[in-house]
Amino acid sequence: MTSLGRYIGARLHRRLFLWFGATILLTGLVTFAVAAIRHQWNEQGLWERADQLRSFAGHRFADVWSEPKAREHLARSVSRDFDLGVVLLDPDRRPLSFHGRECRRPGVVVPVQTGEVTLGFVDICSPRGLRGPARAALFLLISGVVIWAASGLLARRIARPLEEVARVAGEIGAGKLHSRADVSRQSGEPRLLGEAINEMAGRIEKQISDQRELLASVSHELRTPLSRMRLLVELGRGGDPVEKIFDEIEREVAEVDGLVGELLANARLDFAAPERRALDGAEVALRALERASLSAELLQGDLGPLPFRGDPTLIARALANLLNNAQSHGGAPIALRVEARGGVLCFAVEDDGPGFGPEEEAKVFQPFYRGVKSDRGGSESGSLGLGLALVQRIAQAHGGKAWAENRPDGGARVTFSVSS
Repeated sequence: MTSLGRYIGARLHRRLFLWFGATILLTGLVTFAVAAIRHQWNEQGLWERADQLRSFAGHRFADVWSEPKAREHLARSVSRDFDLGVVLLDPDRRPLSFHGRECRRPGVVVPVQTGEVTLGFVDICSPRGLRGPARAALFLLISGVVIWAASGLLARRIARPLEEVARVAGEIGAGKLHSRADVSRQSGEPRLLGEAINEMAGRIEKQISDQRELLASVSHELRTPLSRMRLLVELGRGGDPVEKIFDEIEREVAEVDGLVGELLANARLDFAAPERRALDGAEVALRALERASLSAELLQGDLGPLPFRGDPTLIARALANLLNNAQSHGGAPIALRVEARGGVLCFAVEDDGPGFGPEEEAKVFQPFYRGVKSDRGGSESGSLGLGLALVQRIAQAHGGKAWAENRPDGGARVTFSVSS
């Protein structure tokens, strides 16, 4: 490809500008050709009707030739009404008067006669100059230049949003996640495109930031139980009671397993759509209590069939997180309620702990937020601060929401809903 070709192909607005120019040029050539053919037909028509013109003009001028005023009036009328140049000549073909615009080519010479006597001549022609094809060509040239200049502005306006989007995409690909498209001067679809790109860039920046923070937190949280297990192994080698050491190792492994479970659930929401299966709310809640080693008597609410469609792994993770949250911050859960409310199914875990502090109900669903450690023996060991944030994401993925509140008689209640 030549340098000119590369220059043109590098920008959309340049290609649009040239296409507009080619279209205007082709349209102008066609219009000029049609105008020229039409003008030629008109000129040919004038000469083809020359005999009729001679007869008409000869008789009309013969009637008034001897009356100079009437003769001049007739000449002016013919010139004005038919847009022709009219020259009156004496019998020796010397000009008497001229009417209309000057003719630059021979016209039709009509003899004015009475019987065999020639009174004079009338020279009738079609003026030239900037008329016909020449005038049409000038008009088309000026119009084409103006339209092409306007098309350049239009091409620039069309291409600018796409160039802005390409710039933002390139900068984001290069790692500049803060880059945004300027939509202040755009409107309509270009503005919608720019806003969509900015929204996408914001989500990417937030996701990358959350993943970096998550990686840092995971590195810290995994190091703690691994260090404890290493210490327990050394204690076992030193002769400490083996059964107690195995119990401690089991607890540390459970914490690591919980961390991995939260990470896997979070990744599943990020990179895969939830798998929807037919589930029963009461049955799912009973299994959650069983896995948490809690009594089935904690299950309250609607205990009949509560069918809904959801991802069993994610729903189980959400319930486990609610129960773990109550264990860590409320001492222990006192109820797991399952209720159907107007097309949604609600799962709520209640405790009789200290409840939430001022304005804490909204903060507990923020990623990496950790509540105040409970004074009743709760522990945050192994917590990434993703528990309730993950519950909220799981609820939203199932067409529901999550919320937290203090119970009127003390303690806290955390609820999430799913569409049934």
